[in-house]
Amino acid sequence: MTTSGPSDRSERPERGTERQNWIERRREKIRAEIDRNRRGDYTVPTWVLALALALIVGGWLALIFLA
Repeated sequence: MTTSGPSDRSERPERGTERQNWIERRREKIRAEIDRNRRGDYTVPTWVLALALALIVGGWLALIFLA
């Protein structure tokens, strides 16, 4: 007969501890991103580049077909 005792609970972190770890990881990612940006190592997100390309191509197409 197997019973779950306090030893089973010690293997899993509590919900509050898990949330705290998530918050700390998130804060560390934000700090690292700010440090990269201050050093000039920032990059433009892919969706921004795709949007800019779509606007440029759309503008050219509008210029060609409407003019």
